[in-house]
This record gives sequence, C-alpha cells and structure tokens, in this order.
Amino acid sequence: MIQAKGYAAQNAETDLASWEFERRDVGAHDVQIEILYCGVCHSDLHQIKNDWFPGIFPMVPGHEIVGRVTKVGYHVKNFKVGDLTGVGCMVDSCQVCENCKESLEQYCLEGNTGTYNSMGRDGVPTYGGYSDTIVVREEFVLHISDKLPLAATAPLLCAGITTYSPLRHWKVGKGHKLAVLGLGGLGHMAVKFGVAFGAEVTVLSTSASKESAAKALGAHNFVVTSDADQLASVKGSFDFILDTVSADHDMGMYLSLLKTNGVHICVGVPSNPYSIHPFALLGGRKSVAGSGIGGIQETQEMLDFCAANNIVSDIELIDIKDITESYKRMLKGDVRYRFVIDMKTL
Repeated sequence: MIQAKGYAAQNAETDLASWEFERRDVGAHDVQIEILYCGVCHSDLHQIKNDWFPGIFPMVPGHEIVGRVTKVGYHVKNFKVGDLTGVGCMVDSCQVCENCKESLEQYCLEGNTGTYNSMGRDGVPTYGGYSDTIVVREEFVLHISDKLPLAATAPLLCAGITTYSPLRHWKVGKGHKLAVLGLGGLGHMAVKFGVAFGAEVTVLSTSASKESAAKALGAHNFVVTSDADQLASVKGSFDFILDTVSADHDMGMYLSLLKTNGVHICVGVPSNPYSIHPFALLGGRKSVAGSGIGGIQETQEMLDFCAANNIVSDIELIDIKDITESYKRMLKGDVRYRFVIDMKTL
C-alpha cells in the first residue's frame, strides 16, 4: 500500500483536518499522480455535510485534480512518468454497458465510481484530491497541456466540463441567445464557453454588483433578476438558459424567459427539489433538462479546446489550512471564481 496524507472530514459535524491514510499499490493499468493543485467545488461542501445523501467517512474531498505522473503500471500505454495529468469527478465505471461504450461513463448504468465519497469496485472507499497523491486506472486519467497555467486548469475538471458538455450537447453557438444563471465557479466558465462558441450571452444574477465582472468575462448583456423592469424586458428572449445555481430558486420565473421550444438546462444542484407548475412548460413547449459532467473523451476534448483557445478558470490560490474559511467565503459568494488548493502547503 502507498502511504498518503490529506485533509479529511471525520464526520458531517467536523471541519476538515489533516489525516493520513493508504492508497492502493499501482496495478498493471494504474497511474500514480503527485497532486500539485486541487480545485474546491461547492459539491465538496455539500458532501462533507451530508446535504445530498449520507457520506462515507472519513471523507477526503476534491475532484478537480492536476499533477504529475510519478509511476505507471506495466500495461499503461498512454502515460509516462513526468506527464502533466488531470483527474475529474470519476475514477471508474463498468466500461461495458451501453453508455460506457458510447463514452458516457458519467451515466454508467451500473453507476460510475466517484473520485471521493464513493465505494470502489474493489470494495474500498475512494479518497479525493485534497491529498498529496492518487492512484487511478489509466482510462480515467486526462492529459493536461503545458500551454496553460496548471493551477487555473484544475477547475476545468469539474466546473469546466460541467458547463462545456451541455453547451456542446445542445449545439449552442452562433445565432443562439444563451442566458447563464448565476456567476460563480460554474457560471463564469459557462460565460467563457458560450462566448467562445459564438452565442450571444446574457448573465442573469440577483447581484447588480456583478455586472462589470460579467462583462469582463465576455458576456454581452447582464440582467438583474430582482429588478422587475429588467426581468420584463427579457421575457421570452432566450433559446437556452444554463442554470448553475446551487441555492433554491423560482424555476417558473426563469422558464418565462425562454422562447418557444426553449430549454432550461440544470447543472447546479440545490439541496431541495425543484418545484415547477406544468403550465410553465406547456405554454411554449419548453423543456427542463439536466446534465452531469462529461465522459472522459469529451473531457479531454474540452481540455484540448481550452489549450487551443487559452481558456482557464479565474482562481484564488489558497493554503490547505485555510480550507474551512474558504468554504465560509464560498457560501457568501466571496470568491472569483474558484478556490484552488496549492498542495505544496499540505
């Protein structure tokens, strides 16, 4: 076994703290990675607090992982020691079901294995990227270009692919009006991708103070949703709304902003279920859809697109000792737009 150290929550009532644990030895098809940076996702906080479902403790969060290969198994073909690599939200799947064969491992019919807070197919809990090293099977490791700043690349492994995938799936681009609901870790990436794909992008936010930041990211328009006049001016305006909000919100109000045949795409995950009146959908043949991260092939495509177009996340680099305070700031929206842990501070 490989000795590892990281930060873990021992239960849902405790803060993260230093913890030593073991990783499996590097098998024939495995890649061992020295973790250099790990992004901080809102879902990390949800999961250590059991907001969605009972967690597996001790829990080491983190699924926006970038680092360098330190060892490979003898059957590994696509990676070598020294390569820059990334690991996202999953580290395994059945590999044989219909969805896996279509490079949709995130929708594995047996359930994919999460990077943390998941039970591996070997019966051992998975531990995430708030740690110094990780061992992952080759098929779930991604190549990272040296053209991009490594720390700012880390959030692409979740915030990036979570917004890239639905925009590609619904072929959002030139001639479309895209509204991005929320301007946080996910929202700021949605703006960057929407603009890069040629859509007219409008940011919807309750905070008027975010307008200049939205425009700096490339957004063409900004609407304060708490302003009745501004909201009325965009009724029936959008082909797509990409909803990145993880707090409870009025879906009916936002559905009224869609054109006929418009699609409201949910990628944020509030703690409580959505409430939607059927008439909000029937009046305009509107759709509410969801999207979860992306498959490995699409995630690599996204990373390559970012390298070619110089797209990364806007980040604030933090020491791991400051993680609890960073969670508090994240809840208040006091980050532009993603915290990333510098693992040399572990």
